[in-house]
Amino acid sequence: MTALVLKMSVSLDGYVAPEDGSPDWIAAGGSDDALDWTVETVSNACAHLMGATSYAVMAAHWPGDSGPFAKPMNEIPKVVFSNTLTSADWDRTTISAGELGESVRRLKEERSGGYLLAHGGARFARSLVASGLIDEYRLLVHPVVLGAGERLFLSPLTVEPSKTTVFSGGAVAHVFRGNHPQAG
Repeated sequence: MTALVLKMSVSLDGYVAPEDGSPDWIAAGGSDDALDWTVETVSNACAHLMGATSYAVMAAHWPGDSGPFAKPMNEIPKVVFSNTLTSADWDRTTISAGELGESVRRLKEERSGGYLLAHGGARFARSLVASGLIDEYRLLVHPVVLGAGERLFLSPLTVEPSKTTVFSGGAVAHVFRGNHPQAG
């Protein structure tokens, strides 16, 4: 069965997006080695998973980009989870409607040759966390405090630390295994 990996950027105070939704904070702690780690994570996926909001942003950007993420984002198949989207113009994109957990389980059984890489918006990522299907979290913690915004984790969760990588610009990648919501 193919693993589901969630890769998210996180602030020091645990937010994945500021209140205004701007992505500027993600540049904090940026460095060539952090970029290489992120490109490797994106490039080794067998499919990119995202919600409709992230799809709209990415589909408007990546087809015309030539940077280091352009090739894997454009060439690796993409699956958009949406019950309202009816068409997808970005090459190699399919739409998956219906119950998220069931759809992800089916993809985990069908795909091979890498891992399923979930790209978040906060709402989509939280839905995946709640599904209990995430096998690995790759959290890139940026040296910035947002003070408020969107959180990834809204309830207790037990994860197993797997690897930590400190990058030259100050960002830190934490990789965790497991997805075991704690009984409340």
